[in-house]
Parts: sequence; C-alpha cells; structure tokens
Amino acid sequence: MAHSIFGPSKDEIWQQIAKDIGGEFIDGGFWNKDDLRYKHNEWELLLDTFKRSHGKSSSTYTRLRAPFINKDGLKFKIYREGFFSKIGKFFGMQDLEIRDARFNEGFVIQGNNEKQISRLLDHYQLKALFEMIPKSNLEIKKDEGWFGKKYPEGVDVLYFECWGILKNKETLKLLFQLFGIVLDRLVQIDSAYENDPGLTL
Repeated sequence: MAHSIFGPSKDEIWQQIAKDIGGEFIDGGFWNKDDLRYKHNEWELLLDTFKRSHGKSSSTYTRLRAPFINKDGLKFKIYREGFFSKIGKFFGMQDLEIRDARFNEGFVIQGNNEKQISRLLDHYQLKALFEMIPKSNLEIKKDEGWFGKKYPEGVDVLYFECWGILKNKETLKLLFQLFGIVLDRLVQIDSAYENDPGLTL
C-alpha cells in the first residue's frame, strides 16, 4: 500500500497497532467499516470511526468502546477542563473532586457515586495516562441513544471519542492501556464483574 503525501493511511497505522498490541484489524472493504478489536481478559475493546451529522454536513469521529457488566450502576464522565464546555453540565451527574488537586485542576469529573469514582482514580498510572492522552475524555454509556444499539440489561459501555480520524500510534496505544486499567480497576472496586458481557459491538 503506497503512502500518500499525507503519510501512512489509517489502515496502515491501525494494522501496525493491532500487530503491536496483539489485536486484530478487520478490513471492512468498500461497504463495511474497518475496525480494530483487542481482547483484555474477558472484555473486547473495539476501535472504529463513525459519522455524526450536523444538518447538511457531517464529521468523522474516532471512538473506542468496551462493553462490561456494570455491577452497581456506576456512571461517570471524566474530561479535560473546557473539552465539553459548550455542552455544560450533564443531566443527573454531579461535579466531583478527588483528593488530587492537580487532577481536579486539569479535569472535570462528573458521576453518580463520589466514593467509587474516588476509589477508581486512586491509581497513579491511570491518572498519568489521562494526562498523557490529548483531549482525554472517558465515560460510561448506557446505550447509544434513540437511533443506536440498545445494550442488554446490566451491560454498559466504557466509551471514548474524539473528532477526526485518530492516527497517532502513541495516543492509540495509550488509549488501549487506559481502557485496560479502568476495566481492571472497576472490578477491583467492585463496580464491575470480570465476566464476558455477552455483547459484540
């Protein structure tokens, strides 16, 4: 596959990442979407792109998702200060602070269980990964809205998205690492089961 004047293509980069981390790149061809699938313990992480319509135009976004069995209904959204400033506060989510002034300064933490979220973030490497990933934002989603896929009862999805096609190898590898640690931490704090959620995205 020849390189364009813009450098390696998304497919080339994602194929290389799949090889590096032990995942699988699936070329969807002309009709279907490409994606990168990676297994972390019992969870499958799925990296792909999608289009979001803005009236007469649309934009492409990159997302990483991982379904898991949510044991206690924990919900959170963690994002860089100013990243979602136009949206404002999220319904039903309180602004929270943890015992880390630097992290509180750089990130907005919203959720429905301050104690569990504080326990989740009481992990040096996890917070360091948030700092290292540009435009960090992470949330637990119940499903994909009115027109998207509905998830089985008790199954939620750990979710990241960013505008554009993400082709930075280092950022993508850090994202997979972040997801793995968050999923492991959710089990450790007793907010998730370490079982296969039985949902293929």
